[in-house]
Amino acid sequence: MSRRVLTMITGAVLLIALLVGGSQLPVPYAELGPGPTLDTLGVDQSGKEIIQVTGRTEDETKDQPKGHLNLTTVSVRDRLDLLAAMRGWLDPDHAVVPREEIFPPGQTQQETDEKNTRDFVTSQNSAELAALAYLGKTKVVVSSVASDSPSYRKLSARDVITAVRGTAVHDVNDLGKVLTATEPGSTVTVAYERAGRAGTTQVTTTKGTDESGATRAVLGVGVTLASTAPYKVKIALDDRIGGPSAGLMFALGILEKIGDEDLTGGRFIAGTGQIDVSGTVGPIGGIPLKLIAAKAKGATVFLVPAANCAEAMRRPPSGLQLVKVESLSGAVDALEALQAGRSVPAC
Repeated sequence: MSRRVLTMITGAVLLIALLVGGSQLPVPYAELGPGPTLDTLGVDQSGKEIIQVTGRTEDETKDQPKGHLNLTTVSVRDRLDLLAAMRGWLDPDHAVVPREEIFPPGQTQQETDEKNTRDFVTSQNSAELAALAYLGKTKVVVSSVASDSPSYRKLSARDVITAVRGTAVHDVNDLGKVLTATEPGSTVTVAYERAGRAGTTQVTTTKGTDESGATRAVLGVGVTLASTAPYKVKIALDDRIGGPSAGLMFALGILEKIGDEDLTGGRFIAGTGQIDVSGTVGPIGGIPLKLIAAKAKGATVFLVPAANCAEAMRRPPSGLQLVKVESLSGAVDALEALQAGRSVPAC
């Protein structure tokens, strides 16, 4: 064998070795893919109901729904090597993103997991209160009154606000509507309950802003929602699921469990979206992958937060109807329209 041929063979072997070795080097990327999709009306792996309602009488208990209301998730694969990253880039059903988008710099894996768990718990609490508020089973409770507030020494923490300007208040939407229609600086009558006793007080409102930044009158108090339902709702799901994006589907699942109406009509409905106690549905990440997961599971309808519609429409799975939602009440209206054969807001 000539020296030239030997040199070429040796060079080729070294090149292959470098390519193989280089392909196993870690890269600062993570791979996202379609994750588990779970029916909020069903049971977990241990056979326990995901949404549990206790304290209801037998005649209040509904039959097991025939349809599905599935939450959707995104799977995350970390610690990629170059070869795995390349495979992910070529796979249309996965996405490779900079690792810092999933794991913020300066934040450990444990800290990220803990934040996702906190967000998940918050989403459950918000979903429960949003659903109960939709059914009129909540009350507005004063959580704080600052010393420079116009309500100082007039309202106190733990007071329940029952009416403002003669308009009944059951949730934050009721309170917001009254204050939006009030001229800042005007004096209003606030009805409240304190330790079970009813009372009224006069509060001169000040100028503030709502969630959208619009000017409105404010009482100068912090408020929270509390349940007035005679039963308890518990969401029991293991810690494999994290983040806030299951809120909408939890809220709909609770309504299906405790409300009077059948929301699914026997359909397989999936969706996503974070939710606050007012019932407002917010955007989430990973919508294309969640659509893939839902379609693979058998969903025919997908509830999409309005702010995610443009992204969802870039490559929607065929046979999956995308319904645009902005609020819990809007989602309920859309599901009722589907059953009645009427048009629904589409992305």
